[in-house]
Amino acid sequence: DPLPPPLPKKQLQRAESLPEPGSSPRCHGDPEPRAGSVLYSIPAAHPRHGQGAPPPDRPPWAPKKPLTKSQSLGEPPARSSPQKAAAPSPSLKEVTFGTADGELGQLLESPAGVCAVILGCQEASLARLSTHMQEELVGPEERQRLLEAELAGKGWAALAVLDPRPCCQSGDAWYFRVGFTFQHRQLQLAAKVPKPCCSSLGLQSSLGTHCSLQHLLGRFTDRLPRELLLPGIPGKHSQGPSSEEPACPAPQPVLQVLLCAEVPQQTLADFVKGSHALHRASPGHYERLGCLLLLQLCMGLEHLRGQNVAQGDLCPENLLLVECPCPPQSQQGQKEPLGLSLPRLLISSFFKVQEKPRPHSSSQEQDWRQGLAAPSPPAAAELNVGRLIYQILHVDISLENILGFRSRRLPEIPSLSIYSAGLKRLATLLLHRDPQHRVSIQQARAILQVLLWGPRQELFARSRRSLELLRSWLELKRALLLLRFAEDSAGARVSPGLEGWLCCQYFQGVTEHTLYQVTQVLY
Repeated sequence: DPLPPPLPKKQLQRAESLPEPGSSPRCHGDPEPRAGSVLYSIPAAHPRHGQGAPPPDRPPWAPKKPLTKSQSLGEPPARSSPQKAAAPSPSLKEVTFGTADGELGQLLESPAGVCAVILGCQEASLARLSTHMQEELVGPEERQRLLEAELAGKGWAALAVLDPRPCCQSGDAWYFRVGFTFQHRQLQLAAKVPKPCCSSLGLQSSLGTHCSLQHLLGRFTDRLPRELLLPGIPGKHSQGPSSEEPACPAPQPVLQVLLCAEVPQQTLADFVKGSHALHRASPGHYERLGCLLLLQLCMGLEHLRGQNVAQGDLCPENLLLVECPCPPQSQQGQKEPLGLSLPRLLISSFFKVQEKPRPHSSSQEQDWRQGLAAPSPPAAAELNVGRLIYQILHVDISLENILGFRSRRLPEIPSLSIYSAGLKRLATLLLHRDPQHRVSIQQARAILQVLLWGPRQELFARSRRSLELLRSWLELKRALLLLRFAEDSAGARVSPGLEGWLCCQYFQGVTEHTLYQVTQVLY
């Protein structure tokens, strides 16, 4: 029989040749790449060895698996151990309820276990909630920038005076309500008119957005409108023209005016002066409000110190209180009585910290007296916050009372609520004569957070204080806080508001090591 024809020689296709440097060839068995595969979150099935899949000892340039949304196109896949070739796990900050099960499976295989994954997701969720609540309180940054650009070059002619009388008078300025039309909406702003000899500093516009700092939107210099009732300016309180002869009105002064996003209702001094009855009737509620106001102040001072800026005159007359846009959860559609709601506290005057150190006196006692009598921030910020605790609690803290030669002890703070002892302890630490034993503003902020949200001393009644106990307490409280937010949302309640944001800030960043140190100092 004739021999069969010879087999044709196999032609080697270019697509099957060895890869050139920099290329990423596809192995047999891998699925074809699809358009938009970077968003394709359902992982493809992996063929077993012997069904077209590469052998276990395939070269290192061979891809392990197709790209997922957690891996960018053109990015070389991460190398893994020879025992297991796993794709990079998604970041816990990106994991949501809608994350694909394939990516969740990678997280569940983590050596840290499911518990660590859940805790990481909770921390990331708290961070997202905190950012959302902050935007509700101070407004989105993009909108603020657009408003600043719209107000640039504008003066009184573009503003509508809503009330000729000041809505608030601080130690260094008067504030008037004005209206401005922006994006087809009437916004209410505050026109800040500095008092004579009280200059506003240009660095206020460079401090960025912070919940405890007054936000400057613009400035201009112009004559004041005649309808404004400005105390202390000549010609503003005349009795009016006589019936016989018309009087010539005095020319209006030319003053610099600052436009601020927040309209203050009163100063901290006004609040303290008008809250004696509330303090007697509801000491627990009032002293909790005091803790929350002091916490906002410490957070603002921390932010300023990070930018080498200090608050001008840290006294109750220069700290502004602003009504929050979000009412508390307990008041559904009801207006809360005056004095019960938590306002925002704003620092409104700033100056650049001088690099020259304060000269040391001959004794610690003299340094302490000078710090109280003539504050020189930032060195005296702790002393001033300590004095504010006494003022908020309606305890006399006059210089004559604490600087007398015979008085070596601070005034007593009466124990009226669960917060009284902690506030007394904090005031003592802030006003300590020895700077080495005086707590910082950052430590004062942490102490106030523990006073407000725990852990309280009864936690250590059954178990000895330890890092393990505090870690477990922290993990449980974070989970319970998220559950409370979820239940409030399902119940159609309003936004958590300022106190919810402050609480979220605390549990988002605190660690068991910080809790151990703070509870050791406080308790």
